[in-house]
Amino acid sequence: MEIVNVRIDERLVHAQVAAVWASTLNATKIVVVDDGASQDEIQQVALKMACPKTVKLSIISAKRAAEKLLEEPSDSQDRLFIVMKGVKTLKKISDCGYIFPEVNIGNLSAKEDGVSLKRSVTLNQEQMDIILELNKKGTKFTSQLVPTEEKIDLVKLIKEKAQ
Repeated sequence: MEIVNVRIDERLVHAQVAAVWASTLNATKIVVVDDGASQDEIQQVALKMACPKTVKLSIISAKRAAEKLLEEPSDSQDRLFIVMKGVKTLKKISDCGYIFPEVNIGNLSAKEDGVSLKRSVTLNQEQMDIILELNKKGTKFTSQLVPTEEKIDLVKLIKEKAQ
Protein backbone atom coordinates (compact mmCIF):
# COMPACT_ATOMS: atom_id res chain seq x y z
CA MET A 1 0.00 0.00 0.00
CA GLU A 2 1.11 3.52 -0.74
CA ILE A 3 -0.34 6.77 0.60
CA VAL A 4 -0.57 9.06 -2.43
CA ASN A 5 -2.15 12.06 -0.68
CA VAL A 6 -3.54 13.15 2.67
CA ARG A 7 -6.13 15.89 2.31
CA ILE A 8 -8.18 17.89 4.75
CA ASP A 9 -11.43 18.93 3.10
CA GLU A 10 -14.49 19.66 5.19
CA ARG A 11 -16.68 18.31 2.38
CA LEU A 12 -14.94 14.89 2.48
CA VAL A 13 -15.83 13.04 -0.76
CA HIS A 14 -17.38 15.31 -3.37
CA ALA A 15 -16.92 15.87 -7.11
CA GLN A 16 -13.53 17.55 -6.80
CA VAL A 17 -12.13 14.80 -4.57
CA ALA A 18 -13.84 11.92 -6.35
CA ALA A 19 -13.36 12.91 -9.97
CA VAL A 20 -10.36 15.21 -10.09
CA TRP A 21 -8.06 14.27 -7.20
CA ALA A 22 -8.64 10.50 -7.18
CA SER A 23 -8.12 10.33 -10.94
CA THR A 24 -5.02 12.55 -10.98
CA LEU A 25 -3.46 10.55 -8.13
CA ASN A 26 -4.43 7.20 -9.68
CA ALA A 27 -5.88 6.35 -6.28
CA THR A 28 -7.35 2.88 -5.95
CA LYS A 29 -8.86 3.52 -2.52
CA ILE A 30 -10.23 6.57 -0.73
CA VAL A 31 -10.00 6.34 3.05
CA VAL A 32 -12.33 8.75 4.84
CA VAL A 33 -11.10 9.29 8.39
CA ASP A 34 -13.91 10.80 10.42
CA ASP A 35 -15.30 9.73 13.79
CA GLY A 36 -18.80 10.96 12.95
CA ALA A 37 -19.02 9.40 9.50
CA SER A 38 -17.67 6.09 10.80
CA GLN A 39 -20.75 5.86 13.06
CA ASP A 40 -23.39 7.38 10.76
CA GLU A 41 -24.97 4.98 8.26
CA ILE A 42 -26.73 7.75 6.32
CA GLN A 43 -23.48 9.65 5.85
CA GLN A 44 -21.74 6.42 4.82
CA VAL A 45 -24.34 5.83 2.10
CA ALA A 46 -23.87 9.40 0.82
CA LEU A 47 -20.08 9.01 0.77
CA LYS A 48 -20.37 5.70 -1.11
CA MET A 49 -22.61 7.36 -3.69
CA ALA A 50 -20.06 10.15 -4.20
CA CYS A 51 -17.13 7.74 -4.61
CA PRO A 52 -16.24 6.66 -8.16
CA LYS A 53 -17.21 3.04 -8.87
CA THR A 54 -13.60 2.27 -9.87
CA VAL A 55 -12.24 3.34 -6.45
CA LYS A 56 -12.68 1.43 -3.19
CA LEU A 57 -13.89 3.33 -0.13
CA SER A 58 -13.23 2.86 3.58
CA ILE A 59 -14.75 5.02 6.32
CA ILE A 60 -12.96 4.71 9.66
CA SER A 61 -12.43 6.56 12.94
CA ALA A 62 -9.25 8.49 13.73
CA LYS A 63 -8.21 5.89 16.31
CA ARG A 64 -8.68 3.02 13.84
CA ALA A 65 -6.77 4.96 11.16
CA ALA A 66 -3.82 5.42 13.52
CA GLU A 67 -3.87 1.72 14.42
CA LYS A 68 -3.86 0.69 10.75
CA LEU A 69 -1.14 3.19 9.84
CA LEU A 70 1.08 1.99 12.69
CA GLU A 71 0.76 -1.67 11.65
CA GLU A 72 3.37 -3.35 9.49
CA PRO A 73 2.89 -2.24 5.89
CA SER A 74 0.68 -4.61 3.96
CA ASP A 75 1.50 -6.16 0.61
CA SER A 76 -1.58 -4.46 -0.80
CA GLN A 77 -1.08 -2.66 -4.10
CA ASP A 78 -3.63 -0.03 -3.08
CA ARG A 79 -2.84 3.62 -3.67
CA LEU A 80 -4.52 5.33 -0.71
CA PHE A 81 -6.01 8.80 -0.84
CA ILE A 82 -6.78 9.76 2.77
CA VAL A 83 -9.41 12.45 3.35
CA MET A 84 -10.36 14.08 6.68
CA LYS A 85 -12.81 16.81 7.62
CA GLY A 86 -10.54 18.85 9.87
CA VAL A 87 -7.24 19.29 11.66
CA LYS A 88 -8.64 17.95 14.94
CA THR A 89 -8.87 14.51 13.31
CA LEU A 90 -5.26 14.85 12.22
CA LYS A 91 -4.28 15.72 15.79
CA LYS A 92 -6.11 12.63 17.11
CA ILE A 93 -4.07 10.45 14.75
CA SER A 94 -0.88 12.20 15.85
CA ASP A 95 -1.80 11.74 19.53
CA CYS A 96 -2.06 7.99 18.80
CA GLY A 97 1.51 8.01 17.51
CA TYR A 98 1.33 8.43 13.73
CA ILE A 99 2.70 11.51 11.98
CA PHE A 100 1.98 12.12 8.30
CA PRO A 101 4.93 13.54 6.36
CA GLU A 102 2.71 15.89 4.32
CA VAL A 103 -0.89 17.07 4.48
CA ASN A 104 -2.76 19.11 1.88
CA ILE A 105 -5.42 21.45 3.19
CA GLY A 106 -7.83 21.89 0.33
CA ASN A 107 -11.02 23.38 1.65
CA LEU A 108 -11.47 24.44 5.25
CA SER A 109 -13.49 27.31 6.63
CA ALA A 110 -13.48 28.29 10.27
CA LYS A 111 -16.95 29.26 11.39
CA GLU A 112 -15.93 31.81 14.02
CA ASP A 113 -12.93 34.08 14.47
CA GLY A 114 -11.28 32.81 11.31
CA VAL A 115 -8.36 34.24 9.39
CA SER A 116 -8.64 33.87 5.62
CA LEU A 117 -5.30 32.54 4.42
CA LYS A 118 -6.39 31.99 0.84
CA ARG A 119 -9.61 31.59 -1.15
CA SER A 120 -10.47 28.13 0.15
CA VAL A 121 -8.76 28.14 3.55
CA THR A 122 -9.94 30.06 6.61
CA LEU A 123 -8.61 28.91 9.97
CA ASN A 124 -9.30 29.88 13.57
CA GLN A 125 -6.57 30.12 16.18
CA GLU A 126 -7.09 26.58 17.48
CA GLN A 127 -6.70 25.13 13.98
CA MET A 128 -3.57 27.20 13.34
CA ASP A 129 -2.09 26.10 16.66
CA ILE A 130 -2.68 22.43 15.77
CA ILE A 131 -1.05 22.90 12.36
CA LEU A 132 1.98 24.65 13.87
CA GLU A 133 2.29 21.96 16.57
CA LEU A 134 2.14 19.13 14.03
CA ASN A 135 4.55 20.98 11.75
CA LYS A 136 7.08 21.00 14.60
CA LYS A 137 6.61 17.22 14.85
CA GLY A 138 7.49 16.83 11.16
CA THR A 139 4.33 17.30 9.09
CA LYS A 140 4.65 19.60 6.09
CA PHE A 141 1.41 21.48 5.37
CA THR A 142 0.49 22.65 1.91
CA SER A 143 -2.66 24.08 0.41
CA GLN A 144 -3.84 23.19 -3.06
CA LEU A 145 -7.49 23.31 -4.06
CA VAL A 146 -7.06 21.32 -7.28
CA PRO A 147 -4.09 19.35 -8.66
CA THR A 148 -3.35 21.96 -11.35
CA GLU A 149 -3.01 24.73 -8.73
CA GLU A 150 0.44 25.45 -7.30
CA LYS A 151 1.10 24.03 -3.83
CA ILE A 152 1.39 26.78 -1.24
CA ASP A 153 3.34 26.42 2.01
CA LEU A 154 0.52 26.77 4.55
CA VAL A 155 2.78 27.19 7.59
CA LYS A 156 4.46 30.15 5.90
CA LEU A 157 1.04 31.69 5.19
CA ILE A 158 -0.02 31.22 8.82
CA LYS A 159 3.14 32.88 10.05
CA GLU A 160 2.77 35.79 7.59
CA LYS A 161 -0.94 36.48 7.93
CA ALA A 162 -2.07 35.26 11.30
CA GLN A 163 0.66 35.59 13.87
